[in-house]
Amino acid sequence: MKTIRLHPGKERSLLRRHPWIFESAIARGGGDSGETVRVVAHEGQFLAWAAFSPHSRIRARVWSFDETQRIDASFLEAACARSISARARFGIQSEGLRLVHGESDGLPGMVVDRYADTLVAQFTSAGAERHKQTLADALLRATGLRKLYERSDASARKLEGLPPATGWLRGGPASAEAPAPPLELRIREHAWQFSVHIAEGHKTGFYLDQRDNRRRFADYAERLRFARVLNCYCYTGGFTVAALAGLRAAGVQGAQVWSIDSSAPALTRARAHVELNGLDAAQAHFLDADVNAALREFLQRGERFDAIVLDPPKLAPTVAHAERAARAYKDINRLALQLLAPGGVLFTFSCSGGISADLFHKIVASAGADAGVDAYILERLGGAPDHPMTLAFPEGEYLKGLVVMRKA
Repeated sequence: MKTIRLHPGKERSLLRRHPWIFESAIARGGGDSGETVRVVAHEGQFLAWAAFSPHSRIRARVWSFDETQRIDASFLEAACARSISARARFGIQSEGLRLVHGESDGLPGMVVDRYADTLVAQFTSAGAERHKQTLADALLRATGLRKLYERSDASARKLEGLPPATGWLRGGPASAEAPAPPLELRIREHAWQFSVHIAEGHKTGFYLDQRDNRRRFADYAERLRFARVLNCYCYTGGFTVAALAGLRAAGVQGAQVWSIDSSAPALTRARAHVELNGLDAAQAHFLDADVNAALREFLQRGERFDAIVLDPPKLAPTVAHAERAARAYKDINRLALQLLAPGGVLFTFSCSGGISADLFHKIVASAGADAGVDAYILERLGGAPDHPMTLAFPEGEYLKGLVVMRKA
């Protein structure tokens, strides 16, 4: 077993059971890509078993802090089973849910989502890649399913020195002539229906992390009876459906919901989701445009909205990108607050790991100051419970949001 020895003092995070070991912490030692290595303190004390990655700044990711543990097929199978069984206790109202959330579930660099009868997995670390076939079998045994599609096309693979990989890992066509399983699936979320294309959609096909925030937005729409709603970066219209469903429940007639995205295919699917859920298509308007430019145009026309959703893509994947991303977040939040009618509600989000919840609050506050707008912070939002943050791994909290009500 190969060993990596840390510099003096660099064992502190591991003693707190944090699973990352950065390149700068290692005094000597190494291994092949994905190989399990023994991690010891400078004085030789055992700390952890970890998967080594010779290309990443996160040079090793911990599998276990137990010196007696063997990192083998039985270990991986048990870890998958624990992660999946935990979801049964989360009370998730959806046929789409995250079963494995990487380091938070003790399976670093691995994400697994379930859509109806199909699993979709991303293997984004060298360790997860090395054990991919074993993990695929373990996931199917733990769920009783037969189909697993790989979406290992995230940018994180490049940082690990791994090429992108997509396609059926299990349950694909038996031959070139055999029919392939469907790549477009339908799921129920709360009382709504959504279609998901697992090969083409963002992430593994859908933003499952916003599930409960969509339900919360529907509650606000029903209670406050919005007349004009603006959903920015709408993707396939999850918040659009939520708004229209809430307004329908409230019996609101003539409300208008605008949805903006720069992807025409996403907008096509968003329109289809309105129809799929039997919502009033006459209330739904879709704009293929750059969000920043569209917000400025609405402002020039003197438009005002009772509710706005800002759910932009990841702008700061790491802390190194935070300063530039902060300017972009501030700009769109400033425009949104100016467009918000007095008493109106803004649901604003950041999914950037490099932007902390505290920094995001400061960005939105600064945007309000520049806009000349004061507002109440009604709620702080995060990802759905199947995207957990743990006590030892706060980095699991990548999605953060604020519900802001402009003062009348």
